[in-house]
Amino acid sequence: MTREPLPDTDPPTRTADLVMAGEWLARHDQIGAHPTPLLASRLAVRRRARLATYVILAALIIVSALAATSAFGGLQPYRPLPLPLLALTVAVAGLLLAQSLLDRWVRRVDQRAGATLSRRAAHPIQPGWRTVLGRPYAVFAVATSAGAMVLAASALAVPEPTVRQLAVVVLIGLLGATAITAMQLRHLLRFPVVAEDEESLTADVIMRVEDARELTTPNVQWSLPVVLFGTAPGWWNAAAVAYIVLSLAACVALHARTPSCATVARRAMSVR
Repeated sequence: MTREPLPDTDPPTRTADLVMAGEWLARHDQIGAHPTPLLASRLAVRRRARLATYVILAALIIVSALAATSAFGGLQPYRPLPLPLLALTVAVAGLLLAQSLLDRWVRRVDQRAGATLSRRAAHPIQPGWRTVLGRPYAVFAVATSAGAMVLAASALAVPEPTVRQLAVVVLIGLLGATAITAMQLRHLLRFPVVAEDEESLTADVIMRVEDARELTTPNVQWSLPVVLFGTAPGWWNAAAVAYIVLSLAACVALHARTPSCATVARRAMSVR
């Protein structure tokens, strides 16, 4: 299988990207490090990719809300597969494809950057999930995703047909969000390290840890249950509020008590 050749050079790095790279290094306590065109270009593409991912997740929430209010067609409780659910399923598949293409774009930018390096860092590391994500964040991500799905699934036991259909809408949206997050984590863990020296190697690990922690924030899991407010019984509304409050408190505690991204990267570098 042939692959199209990668360009020999990258577009010139913008001064604004270099300035932002310097600010990023200072924010992560890399005081002695200097912003390089390699780091600036990689951070720039990640900012754009993160913004695009926010758009994808926002689109998922909006499409789920539209499906819940039957904006795609009349809500028919006794129909096996109402049009809103079918439209939502197709939309989720499209958003997953968009995320896949976005990850591919970031990967190709890294490949082009790696092809321009005059040398590679000696003994580069390939961080595993315990370094990139960490056990506390992994447990938090699994717990919040599972909790949101259990919450939505519990609404299926309500005898009201409208509530059950809304619960299906929420479940489809949650499954789509979980799949998007899993794709992004897989990308973080599998794409190769791009580094030419010790400083850029540390920066590579910091970027991975920072992106992974960003992915664990359950924005969709906090947003979608709101679809059922006002139609679900009181006990369900109370459970949803308790889920949001407890997971938010756990998120704040997690960010406050775990080591910084730079600390994790330095530890990873010290044991390689």
